[in-house]
Amino acid sequence: MMSDLPSYALWLLAAMAFMGYVLGSVPFGLILTNMAGVGDLRKIGSGNIGATNVLRTGRKDLAAATLGLDAAKGALAVVIAWIMTPPDFSDRILAVTALAVVVGHCYPIFLGFKGGKGVATGLGALLALSPITGLIGCAAWLGVAKLTRISSAGALAAFLIMPFVTLALYGFSFQASGKPMAVLLISLLVLMRHSANIGRILNGTEPRVPPKQK
Repeated sequence: MMSDLPSYALWLLAAMAFMGYVLGSVPFGLILTNMAGVGDLRKIGSGNIGATNVLRTGRKDLAAATLGLDAAKGALAVVIAWIMTPPDFSDRILAVTALAVVVGHCYPIFLGFKGGKGVATGLGALLALSPITGLIGCAAWLGVAKLTRISSAGALAAFLIMPFVTLALYGFSFQASGKPMAVLLISLLVLMRHSANIGRILNGTEPRVPPKQK
């Protein structure tokens, strides 16, 4: 799939993948909670650096900011790659960059490769890579989360659906575009990072979001 790229495009691909990984490694949840004096997020709740765990600190504003910034870094990495890449190679290089930024969030170099679960960053990256796919994923996430009051169930639904959406959009062949493969790999990574959540959902012990007070 990459063998037909000229040497300069391979160097560009490596550079964009590196950029995406480093940008994905920026732990906004940890940075925001430390700046706000909340404490070390890794020692709170699940120890995760994502928005759901930030919410467990009681700071909805920080959780919303973390969600937005984690999604933004995913989208930004893909947009930077789009700006830097010639049209002939952009499909594959953008796909690799999208995967790299999610890997960076899940396994950040700045935190000893112990990061988040990739939901917000993955959705941000896929909104930039394939807007229709990303929008359907966001709708599935919000809809299922609202219906079940289980945030992780919404995330799982989104990343189960999006590979099929991408295949429908770009052809049922991984040779036609690099995007279906990127979406599939990102989705598998996010699902793998949610293995404990899947177990708790199956046995009925996954925490639910409390209903809004009227």
